[in-house]
Amino acid sequence: MPGNVVVMDRVAALADAVPLSFWLDDSEAPEPLAPLARTTRADLTVVGGGYSGLWAALLAKESDPSRDVVVLEGDRCGWAASGRNGGFCAATLTHGLPNGIERWPDELATLERLGEDNLDGIERSITTHGIECEFERTGSLDVATEPWQVDDLGRYATMAAEHGADVRLLDQDEVRAEVHSPTYLAGLLEPSGTALVHPAKLAWGLRSACLALGVRIFEHTPVTGLTSSGPGPADPITITTAHGQVTSTKVVLATNAFPSPVKRLRKYTVPVYDYVLMTEPLSAEQMESIGWTGRQGLGGVGNQFLYYRLSADNRILFGGYDAIYRYGRAMGPDIERDPTTHRRLAELFEETFPQLADVRFTHAWAGAIDTCSRFCAFFDLGHDGRVASVAGYTGMGVGASRFGAQVALDLVSGTETERTRLTMVRTKPIPFPPEPLASIGIQMTRWSLARADANRGKRNLWLKALDAAGMGFDS
Repeated sequence: MPGNVVVMDRVAALADAVPLSFWLDDSEAPEPLAPLARTTRADLTVVGGGYSGLWAALLAKESDPSRDVVVLEGDRCGWAASGRNGGFCAATLTHGLPNGIERWPDELATLERLGEDNLDGIERSITTHGIECEFERTGSLDVATEPWQVDDLGRYATMAAEHGADVRLLDQDEVRAEVHSPTYLAGLLEPSGTALVHPAKLAWGLRSACLALGVRIFEHTPVTGLTSSGPGPADPITITTAHGQVTSTKVVLATNAFPSPVKRLRKYTVPVYDYVLMTEPLSAEQMESIGWTGRQGLGGVGNQFLYYRLSADNRILFGGYDAIYRYGRAMGPDIERDPTTHRRLAELFEETFPQLADVRFTHAWAGAIDTCSRFCAFFDLGHDGRVASVAGYTGMGVGASRFGAQVALDLVSGTETERTRLTMVRTKPIPFPPEPLASIGIQMTRWSLARADANRGKRNLWLKALDAAGMGFDS
């Protein structure tokens, strides 16, 4: 019966939550730009108006102000993953240190350095272009809530120290002094590798910076085709839309979880939906009850992990835990509304912060993560070097998207750089199988990860097989 009371309380707490991203529900959102309605030419065309596409356009224009750059966005710039995420802008390019060690141990030092440089570059651009996106370089705090997770944190701390990372392992008293939750048993503080941002305002700020430099952006302009006028590297590419087309010398594709115009690349990603809640603003008394004066971005250690953070007006964003995949890579608004998943998040919120049991939620939403089997960005160069693609950030694209955009520009320019020499850039992840195998495999993995969390982290034969194949997920 106590469980039923909690569920009813959480239903009431969610009663007024609007099914819309808090970040996008903003009166300061920019007015839409006109769609493409004619034939035009460009030196560079970027398909996709999220972080990757906007960074690509901005960096291209900064490096060569005379370059004519066009951005084609199917809806509004920043409306998809770029406006729905948690706003954790991390330095890692490899979805964390363990994944980088597992896949590219010989390049790890370079990847870590490039990731730190990339985060510094994001901060410089925000300052240079006056982007007001509530950027806070808070660092991160990973928390263990089960005894086996304490051991995992200890192993990670040792590994991180061996690779020169600035981390501090916290015991139960120390981590609860940082943030007052009775669920915490240990923590790992990384003070410099993560910043927090208002994700939609970052996208809108990049859009504004692009426009100020002369980038032409067309919104509500979904791309329907991409063809080459000839086989040679000097032959232009034609990008077709519903009411116009662009003939372009070079193209960068940044479509994230949405199907790539290059069909052979679609097998490398699947859209997995992540669910999020946002509370009402906390009072001064409520803030005092949870501590959290360091304002770090928080994350769990389990396979089904939670992530949470404070907003500028002291709301708590609370997301993660479950991840939903629909058969056939389906996407759409109906998948974004899942009362069961949102209620489960609300229950976990109360477990984490029982002192906030009376707090209500104002927003409940979801967004599609462009998941690939190696959990970080991959790249492609096609059409005789004229079309570069980047996708597959697997939930870590707020920071890594700038690096991904720069790699795509390097590739399409034909310039060899330190970035393009990376094995990470020159190789691709293992593709997902066709349906029904993709759905069966993903659902089996979700079930196995939940079972591992309930069994002290022990991975079953299915997860061990994925590990051996290089597709194992370990948060």
